[in-house]
Amino acid sequence: MALPYELLIGLRYTRAKKHNHFISFISLISMLGIALGVAALIVVLSVMNGFQTELRARILAVVSHVQITGASGEMSAWQGVASQAAGHEHVVAAAPFVQAQGMLAFGQAVRGAVVRGILPDQEDKVADFRPHMKNGELDALQPDSFTIILGSELARALGVFVGDRVTLISPQGVVTPAGVVPRLKTFTVAGLFEVGMYEYDSGLALIHLADAQRLYRMDDRVSGVRLKLDDLFVAPRVARSLASTLDTEAFISDWTRSHANFFRAVQIEKNMMFIILSLIIAVAAFNIVSTLVMAVTDKQADIAILRTLGASPLSIMAVFIVQGALIGFIGLGLGVAGGVALALNVDVVVPFIERLLGTQFLAKEVYYISNLPSELQWRDVTTITGVAFVLALVATLYPSWRAARVNPAAALRYE
Repeated sequence: MALPYELLIGLRYTRAKKHNHFISFISLISMLGIALGVAALIVVLSVMNGFQTELRARILAVVSHVQITGASGEMSAWQGVASQAAGHEHVVAAAPFVQAQGMLAFGQAVRGAVVRGILPDQEDKVADFRPHMKNGELDALQPDSFTIILGSELARALGVFVGDRVTLISPQGVVTPAGVVPRLKTFTVAGLFEVGMYEYDSGLALIHLADAQRLYRMDDRVSGVRLKLDDLFVAPRVARSLASTLDTEAFISDWTRSHANFFRAVQIEKNMMFIILSLIIAVAAFNIVSTLVMAVTDKQADIAILRTLGASPLSIMAVFIVQGALIGFIGLGLGVAGGVALALNVDVVVPFIERLLGTQFLAKEVYYISNLPSELQWRDVTTITGVAFVLALVATLYPSWRAARVNPAAALRYE
């Protein structure tokens, strides 16, 4: 099948002749600009996706997908609540917990902390403490052993190591003739964990559920039940569903609500980076305008001849739209190929650049994430490709319209 002549002429105009190398140079700059903008946008969004996934994984190593707490801060007969929640199709595990405030003392050092009482075998099903243990084992938490596992930053602030004995001070005091005396209990440090989130590494301590119940005088009551789901993104829907089906009064929250501001900030940053880097693509795409305007001026005689041979104004527009779209398409193809290749190999490219420059972009002493994580999402690539191609096409409209308005008689007057 013969190709439309508009397409053939547009493809031919894209190739430069000897006397118009400047137009070809501007076209090359437009292609490279689009390619650079598209590649940068793909890489930046992939890295931000990687950071978001990495931080979410670290937060969910400590925070459960859904948490059910008693309306008064305590929950009796938690086994029934756990059993009822486990009947939901998306719930895969449930574990009880006791959570309260406490103060840890060692020598002259004193630090406040959130004390969480857990059952190690059940906690493994709803959280990921075990892979983040730096010293000791989670199973060292046994009933009546009064052992404690501390976050690494909390242990560093107190100056304690595994085997040291720390004093846990409960805010629930004991009334004596001399006044209210805080409840004190000595715990042996059985391990240290580090999840990479300062909030938890510096302020969370784990003890056995039975020891927590005894220390905080909760008898057989707990603070609530933590749930793990088969899909973390359905947590809000599961929380709403449980709120309407549970037989007991309870406060139900999910991980998106407990860290709503944090994840909202990350999403806003991602959206702003998309807008800012899209401006690079827009500037490069609108360089096509200057390229085609010069091409129209250079080809006025050709346009006039085509018009006298019967070409319609729409056909003339199509010729230059093809030329501009081809420039955008080539730049877009180079940018997508380069951006995808770089996004998939950030873990190789960045260390190479660091060794070459003799520096480290994310120092371990400052950042918990010392490497650049990258997660390429094809949805982002598709969106970027569509936006860039639309911008390139929009940039061709004015020069093409101007070409269609060329007067053949005026163009050929001095030929």
